[in-house]
Amino acid sequence: MKKSDFNFQLPEQLIAQYPLKERSASRLLRLDKHCGAIADCQFTDFVDLINDKDLLVFNNTKVMPARLFAHKASGGKVEILIERVEDTHVALAHVKASKSLKIDARLTLENGAICRVVDRNSDLFRLRFETEVGLLALLDEIGHIPLPPYISRSDEASDLDRYQTVFAEQLGAVAAPTAGLHFDQTILDRLDQKGVARTFVTLHIGSGTFRPVRVEDLSEHLMHTEFYNVSQACVDAVNQARARGGRIVAIGTTAVRALESASRSGVLQAGLGDTDLFITPGYSFKSVDALLTNFHLPESTLLMLVSAFAGYDAVMNAYHHAIEQKYRFFSYGDAMLII
Repeated sequence: MKKSDFNFQLPEQLIAQYPLKERSASRLLRLDKHCGAIADCQFTDFVDLINDKDLLVFNNTKVMPARLFAHKASGGKVEILIERVEDTHVALAHVKASKSLKIDARLTLENGAICRVVDRNSDLFRLRFETEVGLLALLDEIGHIPLPPYISRSDEASDLDRYQTVFAEQLGAVAAPTAGLHFDQTILDRLDQKGVARTFVTLHIGSGTFRPVRVEDLSEHLMHTEFYNVSQACVDAVNQARARGGRIVAIGTTAVRALESASRSGVLQAGLGDTDLFITPGYSFKSVDALLTNFHLPESTLLMLVSAFAGYDAVMNAYHHAIEQKYRFFSYGDAMLII
């Protein structure tokens, strides 16, 4: 298939700029992956659509306040987006400036702290932060939540909470696993009362998740890499769910990517590392039976993954229905359950 096959026209007003007042107040589009049937629901209906034998797999990554603002010795403004923390004072980052930075360039952060350019690796700069406190402490002090590029506003104090799942634990992402944003403690308690098991994977979502596909031929696309960790406890939980006849319900495309990356041998195995798995229609899923996901950008790798899971025609039909019914799109938008 071609990139243009995944294009659609989305009215700008359907791009959610803020979350709803309550996490679980979102709408939920249910898509039957077997016949393509669609039903309009509320997210609070999710509990009733899950069986007590099923297993929910969440991504417990935690978003870093990874955006920093600085200036060069000349006074020129610089924006830094931390992509990956390498040690207590060194990180790989995207750097936006009027002119490309040279090695050993000195940048002054908002609080007066200094960082220097150590080297460059493709489109990422390696930066050393010359501070007494570690980099994570520095981010807590002056870092900003890195809202996605389609949210046309600056981050606000409320985003520290709302652009984070209630079960976020493993710090390292620069984007939220957005399907998980719909869950509040009330929904989790209802799932517990029903006896629905859950487990966790970690996949640290990078800024590459927003990178557009630039080639028409998908076989030529260079997929970004992200760190994932699938524990033995997760593998055991999946095997137990299979044994009792339950479905493996991935909460978000990132949970799918972690599970399928750990299943490349054909069987789910515990493991960790970087994955560049690019899932497109024709892919044979090994470890996922159902998927909860938000609505994704046109021509994005995430839309391609969802189309691989539920079928291209069914997904594009569901998206057109969602647009007609004025569902809210992208990170702070509504959800779709493919089951």
